[in-house]
Amino acid sequence: MTADEIIEELRALSDPAKIADLERYAIKTPKWFGIRTPELKLFAREVKKLVPDRHTMALELWKSGIYDVRAVAFMIDDPKRVTPEQMDAWAADFDNWATVDGTCSYLFCRTPYAYEKAFEWAERDPEFEKRAGFAMMAYLAVHDKKAANEKLAEFLPVIERHSDDGRNFVKKAVNWALRQIGKRNTILNGLARESAQRIKDSGSSAGRWIASDALRELESPAVRERLIRKSG
Repeated sequence: MTADEIIEELRALSDPAKIADLERYAIKTPKWFGIRTPELKLFAREVKKLVPDRHTMALELWKSGIYDVRAVAFMIDDPKRVTPEQMDAWAADFDNWATVDGTCSYLFCRTPYAYEKAFEWAERDPEFEKRAGFAMMAYLAVHDKKAANEKLAEFLPVIERHSDDGRNFVKKAVNWALRQIGKRNTILNGLARESAQRIKDSGSSAGRWIASDALRELESPAVRERLIRKSG
């Protein structure tokens, strides 16, 4: 299959009604077909079987700039062949939260450069690049099962430092990263709650929201009991 053939097959799955569904979730991007995620996953699975060089194909598909096509790109790419240059180039193209989260979840957090880029992008100013840094932290806390507590705890000072960013998609990602780290185990739960308290005391409106929401979950009986069982 060529990239053009894949794009045409995706175009055939387009449904205007589905575009309305995406807009309801505040996914705004210039070009899209309107295909739901389960369909894209099935499609990507078939593409993997038919394309001998998934990485090269992913690079070609990404160039289309089409939301649904880019989703297939990050679903089929090989994280072992992704370079830091590719990661920066794709991050510069991010124009909506769903592409950010999907790319970080399916692909970027599984590369050897995930931690490096999490720290780097968290310092960026563009909203979706900055979100990518914190989304990466959240996904690493979930997916990197071998990560030492100290490695994930290094994210907490960065989270605290940027907790005053009131932009919606950044604020939510900072909160998300804090919660995921805090749900990892009892030690990180304690460290994340301490960070949340410092954020809450810092005085910014964004920080108060981030901290209050995080503490509500991290101090909940359900989370605490699950972590105690896990540690036992």
